[in-house]
Amino acid sequence: MKLKMYQVDAFANHRFEGNPAAVCLLDHWLPEEVMQSIAQENNLSETAFIVNNGSGFDIRWFTPVHEVDLCGHATLAAAKVLLQQGPSAMMSFESRSGTLTVAQRDQWLEMDFPAQMPAACSTPRTISEAFGETPKQCLKGEDYIVEFESAETVLKVRPSLEKLKQLDLRGVAITARSNEYDFVTRFFAPKYGLNEDPVTGSAFTQLAPYWAGVLNKSALRARQVSQRGGDVCCEVTGNRVKIAGKAVVYLKGTIEI
Repeated sequence: MKLKMYQVDAFANHRFEGNPAAVCLLDHWLPEEVMQSIAQENNLSETAFIVNNGSGFDIRWFTPVHEVDLCGHATLAAAKVLLQQGPSAMMSFESRSGTLTVAQRDQWLEMDFPAQMPAACSTPRTISEAFGETPKQCLKGEDYIVEFESAETVLKVRPSLEKLKQLDLRGVAITARSNEYDFVTRFFAPKYGLNEDPVTGSAFTQLAPYWAGVLNKSALRARQVSQRGGDVCCEVTGNRVKIAGKAVVYLKGTIEI
């Protein structure tokens, strides 16, 4: 069996930045173990599989070790691939996290995701030990959201990945205010095979509502300050978050299974 596959740099203005994701176009779902094997072989943070359902698309996301409920950058990558099949002002995806839409705004792709407001919690000792820093604030949602005093701290910390593997949630987003942006962030999910994710779209469903409340503004500019890095624009509207970025196709090919 031959399958079309693309590799896209999501949340990137140019190739070789942002977060690379693979996108496989399917006529029907493959067995889960086959999709998981493809994702493991790709060895990217996410591989998205999409199937045309007649009125839109069904989408599923796999890391090299797990299927996940929501992935932002691979959804952005999937939308970029579909735009190459034919122009569209709006794309709709059915997923384990509900209906997700992506709209084209000039060169930007704007995703409409459910907001997840994290709740304040005490800082787990594992987090303090992993980062070797005392955070300003710790919150809990799908991931831990850890605010530090400065953007410099977010940039310089080198966490213990073995410690972070012990946490009960998917991962940890660390964040701080920034002079150039409203906030900066980094994301770690080593127990999902992602030591540090270059740009994590789904994390902004938690980060954007938090910072919107802190800064008392609904429209936010952010940057994930990983080694590759990526710019993200967010807008909080009620219980939804619009997350926008650019994407660049790096590779088009065929895989055989």
